[in-house]
Amino acid sequence: MPVLRQFQQLTRAQRHAFLAAFLGWTLDSLDFFLLVFCVKAIAGEFRTQPSAVLGAVFLTQAFRPVGALLFGVLADRYGRRPVLMANILGFSVIELACAFAPSLNALLVLRALFGIAMGGEWGVGAALVFETLPREGRGTFSGILQEGYAVGSILASAAFGLLFAGAHWHGLALPAIGWRGLFILGATPALLALYVQSQVPESPVWLAGAQKRKKREALHAEPAWPRELRRFLPTFLFLVVLMTAFMSFSHGTQDVYPTFLAVAAHLSPETIGLIGVLYGAGSIGGGIVFGALSETWGRKRAIITSALLALPVIPLYAYGHSAVMLGVGAVLMQFMVQGAWGVVPAYLTELSPAPVRATAPGLAYQLGALLTSWNGKGQALAAERWGNYPAVLAVTVAVVAVALAGLTALGREAKGREMTEV
Repeated sequence: MPVLRQFQQLTRAQRHAFLAAFLGWTLDSLDFFLLVFCVKAIAGEFRTQPSAVLGAVFLTQAFRPVGALLFGVLADRYGRRPVLMANILGFSVIELACAFAPSLNALLVLRALFGIAMGGEWGVGAALVFETLPREGRGTFSGILQEGYAVGSILASAAFGLLFAGAHWHGLALPAIGWRGLFILGATPALLALYVQSQVPESPVWLAGAQKRKKREALHAEPAWPRELRRFLPTFLFLVVLMTAFMSFSHGTQDVYPTFLAVAAHLSPETIGLIGVLYGAGSIGGGIVFGALSETWGRKRAIITSALLALPVIPLYAYGHSAVMLGVGAVLMQFMVQGAWGVVPAYLTELSPAPVRATAPGLAYQLGALLTSWNGKGQALAAERWGNYPAVLAVTVAVVAVALAGLTALGREAKGREMTEV
C-alpha cells in the first residue's frame, strides 16, 4: 500500500517516464532469459554441448559495455527519450533475427549485437527515471525499477513452461512453438517504442542542462563538467569493481540454474518454468523490500544485509533433494540477490554527475557484466568436467556474497542527492 500511494502521488509525466523505463528493462530481460531457458534445446538442434550455447550469454555480456558507452553518450548529448526508443527497437529486431539463425555461429553473432542494444537500455532508462521522479521514495522506485529484470525472467519462464513444448492450461491446448517460436514472441517489445513516442516526456534535468550548454557555447564559456568528471574518476572505477561483484551475484545464481534443474535435477520444462516464475516473484519481493529499506537504512546497509543473508540459503538452493525444496531455495536466494540489486539504480545514479548520468552508471554496470561475462560458460564447463552442478553453484554464491558485502562497505553513501545539472 505505501508503494501504491507513492506511485499515485507522482505526476502523469513522472508515471509515464517510470513505466517506460520499467517496461523497457522488463522486455530487455525477457529477451535475454528466453535464450537462457532454451540452452538445452538449442544445443540439441545444433548438436553441441550446453556450454557452447552458453557462449552466447558470454558474448551478450561482453558487448553490453559497447552499448552502454554508445547509447549513453548519445543520450547525454541528444536526450534520454529518443535514445531509449532506439534501444527498444534495436534489441527487438535482433531478437527476431535470432529466431531464424541457421547455425550456432550465426546465433552467437546475433547475441553479440543483442548485447550492444541491451547494454544501452539500463543506463538511459535509469537516468530518465531519476531525473524525472522526486527525491522522496527514490529507493523504493529503484527497487521496483530494477525488478523489471525479474518480471522479464518470469515472463520468459512462463513462456518456456507453457509454449516451448506446448501445455494444457484451463482446458486450453497451447501450441508447442520451440525455441525459435519463443524468439519470435520476444520481438514484441518493439511496440513499446510507440508508447515512449506518444506518452513519455524528456528528462527535465537534461532539458535544463541543454539550455545551459547553449548559453555557455554562446558566451564561449568553459563548462564546469570536465573538472567534475576528473573528480568522479576514482568513484567510477570503484563502481566498475562493485558492479563486477553484483553481476557475479546475479548471473552466478541465475544463468546456469535452469540448465542445472534440467541436466542434474532432471526436472521437466513445465516444472522448470514454474520454478522460474516463483523465483522471479521472490526477486520482485526482495527488490521492493530492500529498496524501500534503503530509504531508512541507507543504500550501503541494505546491500550488505541482503548479500550476507544469501549465505544460509545455499543448502536449499543447491542441494535440495526435491523440486519443492529446490524451488523454495531458489525463491529465497533470488529474494536476497535481487534485494541487493534493488538498490543499484538509485545508488549508481546518485553517485554520478549530471553531464554523464546516462553514460557513467550504465557503463559501470555493463563493464561489470563484461568482467563476469565468462561466468555462465565457466560454471557449465566446471560442472561438466567434475559432474557436480550443486558444488559449483554453492561456491559461487559463497564467494561473491562475501565479496559484494565487503566492497559495499568500502564505498560512500549518497542517499538523497539532488539530481541537478552542473
